[in-house]
Amino acid sequence: MSSVWGKILHDLRNPLFRQGYALMANTVVTGVLGMGYWLLAARLYSPEEFGRGQAVITAMRLFASLTALGFVGALARFLPVAGRRTPELALRGYGLAAATGGVAALGFLLTLPMWGKTYSVLSGFWPGLFFLASVLVWAVFTLQDVVLTGLRRATFVPLNNLVFGIVKMGLLVALAGALPSGGIFVSWVIPTALALIPVNWLIFAVVVPRHVEKSDPGQEPPRLREIGRFLAGDFPGTLSILGIVYLVPVVIATQVGEATFGRFSMAHTLASMIELLAMNMAVSLTVEGSFDRAKLAENCRRALRRAFMIVTPIIAVAILAAPLILTVFGSAFADEGTTLLRLMSLAVLPRVLIEVYLSALRAQSRARTLATVQIGLAVLVLVSTVALFPYTGVNAVGYGLLFSELLVAVLIFGNLRKILKFGETRTPVVTQGSSGAA
Repeated sequence: MSSVWGKILHDLRNPLFRQGYALMANTVVTGVLGMGYWLLAARLYSPEEFGRGQAVITAMRLFASLTALGFVGALARFLPVAGRRTPELALRGYGLAAATGGVAALGFLLTLPMWGKTYSVLSGFWPGLFFLASVLVWAVFTLQDVVLTGLRRATFVPLNNLVFGIVKMGLLVALAGALPSGGIFVSWVIPTALALIPVNWLIFAVVVPRHVEKSDPGQEPPRLREIGRFLAGDFPGTLSILGIVYLVPVVIATQVGEATFGRFSMAHTLASMIELLAMNMAVSLTVEGSFDRAKLAENCRRALRRAFMIVTPIIAVAILAAPLILTVFGSAFADEGTTLLRLMSLAVLPRVLIEVYLSALRAQSRARTLATVQIGLAVLVLVSTVALFPYTGVNAVGYGLLFSELLVAVLIFGNLRKILKFGETRTPVVTQGSSGAA
C-alpha cells in the first residue's frame, strides 16, 4: 500500500499526471454526484418528467457545445504558450462560444415543432428565453474548466464541480414540490450560472496574471492566424465528435417516448463518464505537449499506460455489474439499459488509443490529420447507429460506437506507434516555469 501511495505522490510531481489525475478526479466527483442527482430525480419526479429533463439538458449541452467544445483543443494547445495574450484568448473563446451557441439555440426554438413532443415544454416566450440563457451560461461553464487546465490549474476543476454538484442536488430536492414540471432543468441551470462568478474571478484575477508573469518574455505569443489555421482543421473534426456525444441522444429523443429516453439516457450517461476518464489524460497530454514537444513520445507512452491502468478495471466492473448498477434507478432501467452500458463501456478501450493519438496531433498542430480522424469516426458512428436502430433500438448506439471505434483504432495504430517511438523533437521547448510548477 505504501509503495502505491509513493508512486502516486511521485506521479503528482509530473504536470502530465497531476493534470490528468485532477481531471480524472473531476470525472469521478461528477459521476458520483451525477448518479446521486439522477437517482433523486428518478425518485422525486415522474418517469415522463425525468426523461423530459434529460432531453432538455442534452439539447442545451448540444447547442452550448457547438463552439465551446470546438475550442477545447485550441485552448489546451495555445493557452500554455499565449503569454501576455492569455486573457484575450480566453475571453475570445468565451464570447465566440456563447454567441454561436445562442444563435443555434434560437434556430432550435424557432423550429421547435420539428423536434417532437418531448421538446414542446420549451414553447412559449419565457421557457424559450430561459433555455436560451442556459445555453449561454453552459458555453462559458464548459470552457472555464478548459482554461484552468490549459494554465496548469486543473486541480481547481474537481473542487468547482464538487460544490456545483452538491448545490444542484439540493436545489433538485427543494424544487420537487414547488416545480414538479421543469424542476430538473431549473435545478441544473441555476447553480451553473452561480458557479461562473467565483471561478472566473479566480481565473482572471489570480491564475492568468501568475501565468503571464511566469511566461518567457522572449516567447512570441501565437498569432490569430496561427490559431485560425489550427481551428480550421480541428473545429470541423471536433464538431463531428460533438455529433456522437450530444446529437445522437437528441436524435434518439425524437424517436422514442420520454420514459424510454430517460432509461436510455441513464445508461448512456454512465458509459460516457467512463469515456471521459480516457479523454482526461489525453487533454493533459495536449497541454504538456504544447509546453515541451521534445517529450511528446515519452508523455504519450505514460498517458497510455496510466489511462489503461485506470479505465480497464472500471470497464470490467461496468460490464459485469451493469444490471446491478442500473437497478439502483429501477428495474426498468436495468431491463432496457444493460446491453447499451456494456457495449459503450467496452468501446472505451479502443477510444483510449484514439484520444491519445488525437491529443498528440493537437500538440503537433497537425490539424488536417486531426480533422480526418475525427470526421471519419463521427461518420462511422452516425451511419452505423442509424442503420442498426430499426433492428436493435437504442442499443444501436452501443453497437455503432464499438464497431466504429475498433475500426478507427486499427486504422490509426500504425501512426500512433510512430509517435510513441519517435515523438516530435524538431520544435524547441517552451519555457514556462519549471516542469513541476503547480
